[in-house]
Amino acid sequence: MKYLLSLFSFALLMSCATTNSSKYSKIQYEAGACFGFCPIFKLTVNPDRTAVIEAERFTFTDGKSKDDFSRPKEGTFKATLKEADYKKLISLLDGLDLKTLKNNYGSKNVTDLPTAHLNITFSDGSTKHIEDYGKRGTEKLDALYDFIENLRKTQTWSKVN
Repeated sequence: MKYLLSLFSFALLMSCATTNSSKYSKIQYEAGACFGFCPIFKLTVNPDRTAVIEAERFTFTDGKSKDDFSRPKEGTFKATLKEADYKKLISLLDGLDLKTLKNNYGSKNVTDLPTAHLNITFSDGSTKHIEDYGKRGTEKLDALYDFIENLRKTQTWSKVN
């Protein structure tokens, strides 16, 4: 009876364990350059909330002069996103209905705007790539870009190299 009770307790605990059933197997966001001090970086977020930023320029620092462009790249950083921030990111993505969005946004008639690249790999293996020159494709995309770009300031990043 003692063993049966132990087995039942173990089974109950295992059934309550949370599983990661994200519909996104990889989220990538790339912020491109402009003719100024726009942050230039690539962020990758995994379903286990781990994230990596490949920081090139002005990701964690602010530019103040043309000399800042000749400095070395900032490097690669990693973090585990706060659970609430990861849930917010997923919520913003879910609200986009990604598969129905266009692949390209923006007018290249203006030559000094940054480009955002959003690459989503779904858990079924399909992908969606959105290139957004000027980062104003839709109102919901704009909110997602703002949220992602703020992650570099709201998480605890550790330099990898």
